[in-house]
Amino acid sequence: MKAYLAGKMTGLPDLNLPMFNAVAARLRSQGHEIVNPAEINGGEAALAACAAMNGKQLLAHWQTCMRRDIAELVTCEGIFMLPGWMDSRGALIEHGLARDLGLRIMYLQVEEVPA
Repeated sequence: MKAYLAGKMTGLPDLNLPMFNAVAARLRSQGHEIVNPAEINGGEAALAACAAMNGKQLLAHWQTCMRRDIAELVTCEGIFMLPGWMDSRGALIEHGLARDLGLRIMYLQVEEVPA
């Protein structure tokens, strides 16, 4: 199944890239085709760029990332929600869109996320 990976990034250390990448690798090993926003939006290079941005630049960057993410999300059959997704403005938008489009929604539990 082609599925999108959603969760909190903004405000977390390293934009939560290690968790996104580890979960994406695990889900891929189970046979899923995973769309990972950490990969869509530049990964480590984006992390370095964000560190130098001010508030207005960060908002514009977030909006650009969300546009890319949503364009990919709508091509998926499902969405995996990482623990803590409800604390993320972007993940709330992605969840609502997935629900409204009838995508299969799967909620990952803490014990399912690699440490």
